[in-house]
Amino acid sequence: MTAASPDMPPMASAAFRACPVCAARAEHFLSIEESDYFRCPACEARFLDPAQHPAREAEYAHYLHHENDAGDHRYRRFLSKLANPLLDRLQPRSTGLDYGCGPGPALAAMLREAGHEMALYDQFFAPDPTALGGLYDFVTCTEVVEHFHDPAGEFDLLRGLVRPGGWLALMTCFQTEDARFAGWHYRKDPTHVVFYREATFRHLAAAWGWSCVVPVKDVVLMQRPDAGATP
Repeated sequence: MTAASPDMPPMASAAFRACPVCAARAEHFLSIEESDYFRCPACEARFLDPAQHPAREAEYAHYLHHENDAGDHRYRRFLSKLANPLLDRLQPRSTGLDYGCGPGPALAAMLREAGHEMALYDQFFAPDPTALGGLYDFVTCTEVVEHFHDPAGEFDLLRGLVRPGGWLALMTCFQTEDARFAGWHYRKDPTHVVFYREATFRHLAAAWGWSCVVPVKDVVLMQRPDAGATP
């Protein structure tokens, strides 16, 4: 057994984890049954102990029960929380990528109907690596970031797909009250492993040198600076 570092308090391996979003030192937050959660004082994310992430096979089996029908009017209305403010900011005939589109890419259908060209990527349902080889005017990621096992790596990938002046549009249910976390329906989904606050995305945008707009709760629009602007 390796001896503990002299400047590390007892049980530090259990009491602290590196934040998977921003790499800051996060502290133990809450244990619920067999699940241990941590919170980051820097970006304010809450996250499940990475050692307790679901296996990919179990994750995929869970996703097969999702009902994301591109023709479902209620689902389209839900996605319009992101689609409408994004469309207000796009130039005609922009090119976009729907990252984590799932088995029923409704958002991509909505954006195509608005006149934009869409590519799709999903590690389970549309695993086409060529979609990750270009630059886009915008990248959308709806109800996906809470599933990221490596959020820092995923965000690096996503922002690298956005051309200067373009948009990264995200939707996830913001975590707000710690007192309600244990009973929160979003936490109870076994595939949700990272929980973000509005402040988390503002922290990331500031670190990247991007602008950040929150047009409605649970929706974030992050814009990469134009070429020639200060990074």
